[in-house]
Amino acid sequence: MACLGFCGEWFLSTCSSKLIAVHTKEPREPFVFDCSRAEKRIKTAKDVNGSDASEETGSDTVLAFAVSSSGKLVAITDDTKRLILFQCEPSWLCISIRWVARRCTSLAFSQAEDELLVADKSGDVYSFSVVEPEKDGELKMGHLSMLLAVTISADDQYIITADRDEKIRVSRRRSPYDIQSYCLGHHQFVSTLEIPTSHPHWLLSGSGDGTVKLWEFESGRKLQSWDLGQLEDDLCSDAAKGNNAAVFRICSSPGGRDVAVLCDGLMNVYMFTLERTSDEKLRFHSKLHFLHRPMDIGFDTKGRLWVLLDSSDVPLQIHTFRKNSWECDTENDDLRRVTEILRTQWSTTDNFTSVTNHFEHLYKVSFDNVSVYLQKKQQRIEEHQLKRTKAQKPKCNKKSKKEPDEVLTRPST
Repeated sequence: MACLGFCGEWFLSTCSSKLIAVHTKEPREPFVFDCSRAEKRIKTAKDVNGSDASEETGSDTVLAFAVSSSGKLVAITDDTKRLILFQCEPSWLCISIRWVARRCTSLAFSQAEDELLVADKSGDVYSFSVVEPEKDGELKMGHLSMLLAVTISADDQYIITADRDEKIRVSRRRSPYDIQSYCLGHHQFVSTLEIPTSHPHWLLSGSGDGTVKLWEFESGRKLQSWDLGQLEDDLCSDAAKGNNAAVFRICSSPGGRDVAVLCDGLMNVYMFTLERTSDEKLRFHSKLHFLHRPMDIGFDTKGRLWVLLDSSDVPLQIHTFRKNSWECDTENDDLRRVTEILRTQWSTTDNFTSVTNHFEHLYKVSFDNVSVYLQKKQQRIEEHQLKRTKAQKPKCNKKSKKEPDEVLTRPST
């Protein structure tokens, strides 16, 4: 799975087992970390319930990464259950490699940058210390369903988690058992969360039902909802036909005014604007169409939208907001530098492209057992009535012949 992000002026991209960081302003040496060459975990006999020690197995593919609010720290987690913490300023340094209990789906730094939250597939959230980078994680809270996203409010007061069962839970960070509110309204799994920087009390959520919703998360009140399927002129893709146009990523610009939304498997990126004073707070602005499938999106510090594409020829595009429209900026020195380095690194990677559908296994399959039961019940009733009808008929169906009356005659005299 290929993703992108920004850590200050550093452009970040994950592809297969690699984390690639390229500075967009200065001709600094790019930083590349390959999880397949990282430290291996040796299980002790205690870890494997008395069996022989063995190495942790996995594909080393990067599953998720997060950047701290100051842009000085980066964390990644991979399929081999590593949790790796980096410092990127003044220079790149691997601070620690720790291990998580289960494979993770989402990471989030606290605003104070003293805590790193890790959400995993079993529904648990673990807390890892940033101040003590070698300390093991502690269980923070849990859901009864797989967690897909976790974030922390701008004031560090709330932990917001989203799961496969359509729920968004807002919990108090210091006492996670104290639930502040639920944001309920999605009809499929909630795949992504975003708190706009200029609206710290609002929450944007995307789901497998193809909708983007705006919440006032402390009260759980829904402010607005957009069905992205209604914005499609031609639902020609397989994802759209199967109603699987799940929202893959929602990101907001540094100023918080612009919001970009990417759906899994579609060729478009949807641009919105946020306005506090308007009745329609989340307003649709435009749709960006691409010839190659977008794999991920992200805003840099200047508010430019970077789009990672499923193409070795044109792996990146930059879109800049000018004169009330988003224009593709092809003549850009930052774009050329980053693209050249990405091509060099991706050429050694076998699995560069992402999968067609990230969320196919998360959709709930419904079984109509009632109609099947009623059909079989009606069949049994009809068979029983047929048997009763046959039993009521006489055993012999032949008509009995009438015997002629005897004629008594007297002898003649």
